[in-house]
Amino acid sequence: MSDSFKFKEFTVSQDKSAMKVGTDGVLLGAWAQPKEACSILDIGSGTGIVSLQMAQRTFAETIDAIEIDAGAFEQTVENFEQSGWGDRLFCYHASIQNFVDEAEEKYDFIISNPPFFSEKFKKNGISETRALARHTHKLSFEELLSATSKLLSKTGACAFIIPIESESIFLGLAEINGLFLNRITRVRGTSSSDIKRSLVQFSFKKTEIEKSELVIEIERHVYTQDYIDLVKDFYLKM
Repeated sequence: MSDSFKFKEFTVSQDKSAMKVGTDGVLLGAWAQPKEACSILDIGSGTGIVSLQMAQRTFAETIDAIEIDAGAFEQTVENFEQSGWGDRLFCYHASIQNFVDEAEEKYDFIISNPPFFSEKFKKNGISETRALARHTHKLSFEELLSATSKLLSKTGACAFIIPIESESIFLGLAEINGLFLNRITRVRGTSSSDIKRSLVQFSFKKTEIEKSELVIEIERHVYTQDYIDLVKDFYLKM
């Protein structure tokens, strides 16, 4: 794995972060609709990729990120500083639980590619730091959605990418926290493969739900037009 990943408008170094640049984060950062958000919060920044996408896509004056892992926090700060948007990007080395207790402002848009692997993955050959980055024990969906509802402005929105098998639980927990599903896109690798991920966006306002499906590839390394249209502003070869 290369220590850096070059995008059209920024480069992401990833030597210090357990979670490398992957399809999930890029998909989320491209799919989410922050609209006219003036302030954005990225929960669990990893390399900072999603925050950087938000900086490229929006005019938000404040884009804050939270990262609990020391290496990933350093990586995010490094990637923010070497981007062209360093004056708008800031990362806090904290857990979301502590951040909620200390936060004084609310955000117009909250985004997260949250941890979701279960305990069995931690015991199955995955490094401890990578397991932590993808393990719900340190940040449960309940905690994530509770924190989001407390930090989101009344007219704000929030977006996540989750595994399809967690979709119904996640949607139920969101509603418990007063968050209503506004958009959902289910993602397949190919037209014949099973759905793997759900991209979901919520707000405190109940609306008619926009539903769609995204297929990434026609065959290996041959991408669908829908996928190209979604990510072409980021990937060099799209």
